[in-house]
Amino acid sequence: MGSVFKLSLTPRQEDRAIAAAGLLGGLLLIAFRAYDNSGAIPPWLVVLPLAATAALELFRRSHPVWTVSLGGLVFAGSVFAGSLIATVLMYTDLLYAAVLYGSPRMSRILHLTGIASTIVLSSLTFLYGTVSAALLVAVVCALVFLAPVWTADLLREHRDKAETERLRAEQTALLAELDRREAVVAERARMARELHDVVANHLSAIAIHATGAQSLARRQQRSQEDPLMAAMAVIRENSVQGLAEMRRMIGLLRAGAEGSYEAPKLDALDTLLAQAGAAGRETGLAFEAEEEGERGELSAPVELAAYRIVQESLTNALKHAAPGTVRLRLAFRPEEVEIVADNPYRPGEARVLPGARAGLVGMGERAGLLGGSFEAGPHDGRWRVRAVLPREPRAAEAS
Repeated sequence: MGSVFKLSLTPRQEDRAIAAAGLLGGLLLIAFRAYDNSGAIPPWLVVLPLAATAALELFRRSHPVWTVSLGGLVFAGSVFAGSLIATVLMYTDLLYAAVLYGSPRMSRILHLTGIASTIVLSSLTFLYGTVSAALLVAVVCALVFLAPVWTADLLREHRDKAETERLRAEQTALLAELDRREAVVAERARMARELHDVVANHLSAIAIHATGAQSLARRQQRSQEDPLMAAMAVIRENSVQGLAEMRRMIGLLRAGAEGSYEAPKLDALDTLLAQAGAAGRETGLAFEAEEEGERGELSAPVELAAYRIVQESLTNALKHAAPGTVRLRLAFRPEEVEIVADNPYRPGEARVLPGARAGLVGMGERAGLLGGSFEAGPHDGRWRVRAVLPREPRAAEAS
């Protein structure tokens, strides 16, 4: 099986290659005296226009007007000095480059001069020669003066159309992206309104009623150690904290920027444990936590996921755990963070609460999005939740 090699040249290198090929090919033809009037014209006289045209090829892109103008004079001189096919071909390339890389005005000028030269030369040949000679001159002039100009003009037209289509496609993509962003912003605003009008209002009502219940209990001169007072304090504190976090989330949705939302961090675990301990005291639950290793700096997504997994694990323990001790362990390793929460397991039919198992699904999704792992279930007579998160988020692998 053969291999195909593609030689890629820069525009400058391409111009040099054209000049070198034209010069070497012309010298080879001159060596074999393959030019007009080779018996009467010495070779060095044919070399001069050849070398001049090859030198002009080096500037065919950068100075198309000058090269085609000087090239016309050199071409006229080469006709009288012994017409060489290599010089003629390089001159047609100068015409081609002048139209392709020059201004539209240059294209019009070369069209007019090419047509005029063809008409004049063929007419003179017809007046002082034969009809067949005039037709031959007309064909040759059209090939030399008009064919490269027409070819370059067509190529330039197609190139301009392609560029126009490319710009139009980019504009369409930009408009589609703007429409998508506008739709996202509108959806964010709708979600923010729903959260504010429904969830936030309910949390506000819970906080207000809990405060009212506390005031009523104080008027009844109930002791602060009264379980009712403790329960009302926990309800009010959790509802106020949930309302504050809900408002931050609403601000995030309305602003559409992460900077407007202050995500919770693992530094707040002590407060989370204290709240869980106060809420579970009446049901016989105690909470303890330990950390292993150096916490160090965690990326924001990993720290947020770890906090939410701990929060959801403690909430599930308050809902479903049997009386006993809920143990939380966080192990910080060089490459990963391990979170283990276990609590006394109540076998048999558990209480069916709204949103049952949604928390487990959410924790698994958080771990999976970061490229970590998650498992939950009975373990040695207790219910265990275990999550392993990488310190640096990575793409999750589909299993």
